[in-house]
Amino acid sequence: MLVLRTQYQENYGTAEDPYWKNKGGQEFKVKNLPTNLTEQEMLEVVDNLLPQVQYYNDYQVQYLLDWSVEDDSYLSWFEKSQLEYDGEITCKEPEIEYVENV
Repeated sequence: MLVLRTQYQENYGTAEDPYWKNKGGQEFKVKNLPTNLTEQEMLEVVDNLLPQVQYYNDYQVQYLLDWSVEDDSYLSWFEKSQLEYDGEITCKEPEIEYVENV
């Protein structure tokens, strides 16, 4: 699967004088990705998914930090933490179903 890692920030200032604070982020899991994609094709997939994971306004912003290809059993730090402390995952990372552009 493809994993897109984001950074989320909130503005504690104003639109004219912003003061951005990091507030974590998410790991979007892209499911059913073909295994035979070239690096260039993978970059195109990431680029096409940006509108689903990034946004910006005067009060908050979320942007892509990095991405990687992981095994289908991959768990984020947040999901591993839930398993360790709660014995189950109750808040999963968001998933995106891969759809090939035609």
